[in-house]
Amino acid sequence: MNRRGPYSKSAAKREEILSAALDLISRHGYRGTSVKGIAESAGLSPAGVLHHFGTKERLFVEVLRRRDELDAARSRADVAAATTRSPLHPLDRYAALLDSNADVPGLVELYSALVVEAADPSHEAHDFFTERRVEGHHLLTRAVRRMQESGTLTSRIDAEVLATALHALGDGLQTLWLIDPDVDMGGTIRKLLQALRTDLLEEGAEP
Repeated sequence: MNRRGPYSKSAAKREEILSAALDLISRHGYRGTSVKGIAESAGLSPAGVLHHFGTKERLFVEVLRRRDELDAARSRADVAAATTRSPLHPLDRYAALLDSNADVPGLVELYSALVVEAADPSHEAHDFFTERRVEGHHLLTRAVRRMQESGTLTSRIDAEVLATALHALGDGLQTLWLIDPDVDMGGTIRKLLQALRTDLLEEGAEP
């Protein structure tokens, strides 16, 4: 009679597989993580893992999607913890996201590898990255425009152009960081934004 039982068990097992994959990829990277390793961690056979996700590529896309969900939840918590005197702006959260990525090199490797492969429209990750880019561009554009309208960010650069540049810079910094871990991803974004802040310039603050 409980029709939700099998579905709930399947959903719970998917969550277990995703958690295992997220942990292994975080520690061992994209190329260092196999379906067999994920299956062993989740107490399944490789066929059992693929039963829930179809292919390794689809599984890895869902891992990235889950990571985005966790980042969004952490960002909301950070906003809730911020004070009205010291609010956390969306562009600050963007820099903080890059800071947090330095703790999960395996996921950065996965993202950087798949985003290139997904340029092929036939790749299973293509739709995910296309939708992600559109959503990310919308959020960054809105954040930039709000700062421009408040007079705290230069309006000499179109909001959509600056949002595109910030998005591309973030992806590029991640790739560069994989080669040189000394690269300060979040700090680079912050310094760029400080140089574009009109309120700091008016106050004579150092950019």
